[in-house]
Amino acid sequence: MSAIFKRTSVRKFENKEVEGSKIDLLLKAAMAAPSAANQQPWEFYVVKNKATLAALADCSPYGGCIRDAAAAIVPVYRKETMLPEFAEIDLSIATENILLEATELDLGAVWIGIAPLKDRIENVRKALKIPDHLVPFAIVPIGYPTGAAKQQNRFDAERVHFE
Repeated sequence: MSAIFKRTSVRKFENKEVEGSKIDLLLKAAMAAPSAANQQPWEFYVVKNKATLAALADCSPYGGCIRDAAAAIVPVYRKETMLPEFAEIDLSIATENILLEATELDLGAVWIGIAPLKDRIENVRKALKIPDHLVPFAIVPIGYPTGAAKQQNRFDAERVHFE
């Protein structure tokens, strides 16, 4: 569980390719996530093309760092699932698994939120030509970080309630 306490949001990347074997491990980690009724509503777009990364960077006001990433993973979910109301929760867990595995692999990554904002969803849909039966959920730029960052201690005992 050390990745939980080491993970930081990385927005600055070295100009270095991420190995395909590491991308595979990130995707395996994502698909190892639990999901409501085991519906596994996810699919993933892996983007390495610099022009497409630049297009994704323009899909959110917080996406500038995507432009310099070695790759990005775009989790999407299928609209037609057993429990569609839980799809975004399922994708949240899968996305967190990507971030934690990136930390384990000495990669940097950050979660760029897309869903539930309709304009960002449509921007990503257009950039990747995503069909209507899939909904873009997030963009996770990935690469080797330019430096090390120390995780903030966010524990606040006042937010814990014991009965």
